[in-house]
Amino acid sequence: MILDGTLEASVQAAALALQQGRLLGLPTETVYGLAADSDNDAAVAQIFAAKGRPANHPLIVHVADAAAITRYAREVPVFAQQLIDAFWPGPLTLILPRLPHAAKASTGGQDSVGLRCPSHPVAHAVLQACQQLDPPVWGVSAPSANKFGRVSPTTAEHVATEFGDELLVLDGGACEVGIESTIVDCTRGVPVLLRPGAITRDDIARACGQRPLSKEELSTNTPRASGTLLAHYAPNAKVRLMDARQLQSALDILGSEGKNIAVYHRSPLKCTAKGITLRAMPQQALATARELFGTLRDFDEIGAQLIWIETPPDTADWEGVRDRLQRAAAAG
Repeated sequence: MILDGTLEASVQAAALALQQGRLLGLPTETVYGLAADSDNDAAVAQIFAAKGRPANHPLIVHVADAAAITRYAREVPVFAQQLIDAFWPGPLTLILPRLPHAAKASTGGQDSVGLRCPSHPVAHAVLQACQQLDPPVWGVSAPSANKFGRVSPTTAEHVATEFGDELLVLDGGACEVGIESTIVDCTRGVPVLLRPGAITRDDIARACGQRPLSKEELSTNTPRASGTLLAHYAPNAKVRLMDARQLQSALDILGSEGKNIAVYHRSPLKCTAKGITLRAMPQQALATARELFGTLRDFDEIGAQLIWIETPPDTADWEGVRDRLQRAAAAG
């Protein structure tokens, strides 16, 4: 069931559903999440079951404000606080040392917890309403509302298609960011980028005065984090990344015989085959991120068996898009 997330009655219904241990399709500025009370182990178990997600693959806990951190984390390093001050609410998840009693089912057995404060007005309203309940819900675990490993949803309709009418979904419109949050590990004394997103390495460095290390640079004791498996974010069709010259050569070889192929490209291409779908990719990284998952879903809908995508530029602003596409291609 899809409800208008801008209505107060819908927000209250959603908060009560979470308090009662039910699942909720929740809009955020990144993607739609499949949400449950982080401190209700049975409710969190429903997330893993519904998604088909391994129980040791941790979930991100969403909170209404920075004050709620004290209910989940036992320590906030100085550089982490600087990132909170700069980017919360927003598309940034911080991995922090976890309090022993907090969000056990959401953390995959680890002693760390991923925390995020979303900026989407509907998500923010639901999280605030949850705090006002008796008993309150202080945090909401909410991985992307799709089957595990598949393309993340960026509209309420995507969520309903994935899980059916039984799931309560708040409609908050199309997601503004379109790819999942940047994840920074703050448990090892320095910031370590575990998953790129709309907030870039340069953004992080400017906010805290330290350029984040990569997982490869500090590879010991790396906590598991959402969306960091080699193969992820995959449509039904097989994805292949190519540069513009490779794309044009492949199209030339096919000539007019190509079919059931979708091409997502920035550079101008010539194609004579009526069975090949061309879609122009925006020239800006943020605009591409916003439409990326919707485009992959559209290609599945038209029955594409292959998706050829022009490799994004190797620059910091494209890192999040490049990461998602590389993981989608690895699934093929």
